[in-house]
Amino acid sequence: MQYEPTDPLLRIADVRKLTRRSTSRIYADMNAGLFPRPIRIGTRAVAWRESDLIAWLGHRVAERDQREAA
Repeated sequence: MQYEPTDPLLRIADVRKLTRRSTSRIYADMNAGLFPRPIRIGTRAVAWRESDLIAWLGHRVAERDQREAA
C-alpha cells in the first residue's frame, strides 16, 4: 500500500488517544498480529497511518455488531 500525503501520521501519544489503549497493549497486540504496524520515520521514531487505525477500529466495530446480531 502506498502512502498518501493526505493521510496523517500519528505518533504513539496520538495512537493511545485514538484507540484508548496503553502503549504496552498496543505493542503486545502488534506482536500478536492484532494491531496495525507502524512505519519507521527516523532512526528511533515510528508513526502509524491514521487510515490504518481507522480501518482497524472499523473492523472492531463490525466484529462487535456481528456478535450482537448472532
